[in-house]
Amino acid sequence: MLIDDIKIKISAGKGGVGAVAFNTNLKSLGPTGASGGKGGSVYALGVSDISALQQFRFKKEFGAENGGNGRGQFHDGKTGADLTLKLPVGTVIHNLTNGNDTEIQKIGEGTLLAEGGIGGRGNFHFRSSRNTTPKQFQGGRPGETFKLRLELKLIADVGFVGLPNVGKSSMLNLLTNAKSKVANYPFTTLEPNLGVYYELILADIPGLIEGSSSGKGLGTKFLRHIERTKILFHFVSSESLDPEKDYKTIRKELGIYNKELSEKPEYLFLSKSDFADKTALKEKLEVLKRLNPNMAAVSVKDPESIKKIKKVLNKIKGGK
Repeated sequence: MLIDDIKIKISAGKGGVGAVAFNTNLKSLGPTGASGGKGGSVYALGVSDISALQQFRFKKEFGAENGGNGRGQFHDGKTGADLTLKLPVGTVIHNLTNGNDTEIQKIGEGTLLAEGGIGGRGNFHFRSSRNTTPKQFQGGRPGETFKLRLELKLIADVGFVGLPNVGKSSMLNLLTNAKSKVANYPFTTLEPNLGVYYELILADIPGLIEGSSSGKGLGTKFLRHIERTKILFHFVSSESLDPEKDYKTIRKELGIYNKELSEKPEYLFLSKSDFADKTALKEKLEVLKRLNPNMAAVSVKDPESIKKIKKVLNKIKGGK
């Protein structure tokens, strides 16, 4: 199961306590209490693994290491170890505590989430001409603590959309060897699948249905993954009795959810063309071409039609 929306709590480390100590060396006097170490901070690191949020399914609280306490003879406490949370590229980090949002956009991108607390000063730092044997010290400051909501929105160059069972997964597998599950029944794809065609990232978005924009089925859960795609490949099955209705159903849901989705560049493909006789196929093509001139009939069993899709992908790749 893909985890793409989850809440966690993070805590940076607390600063160490300053020490109260005096020189133990013979014939040496004065305070030697050192400062506590800084608490570890919490960072996010962008990774390519879209299943990385799975780590938060059962464990909800994460913390960096506290700073070490100061010691005598000017030995400062050690700095607490930082904690790095690996998050999929496309994750929006909603800070529920302060209202700030942060977005992970690149692999290897690091982002500070919570700053570690500063260590307290030891008594050496309180010495003066009037106070040669200070016993003052400071406790370490607490690290920042936040409640976060992690929302994954896939970042892909091309998003495959369409009603259930229109052949999107099969096409993704053929083009990218993504090995997503394929079967001949509705709602085959239960979570988004990614594949790479040369430098292009392709995302197979699970089959949408009428009412997806209002949450019917798992609509809104999947629609947000289309928001970041640059171009849409819209698949309509040649087995459909009313391909125009199927096409308009998806277009309507995209527009209701986010108007910008309906304005993205779109290529239309009449899939499973090997299942339709030539006369019916021609009629359906004529209907769909009136709705979108950038369209073609394709089948995973027809090498010539696959070349059409690859030609479009190569054109997109060349324009990056």
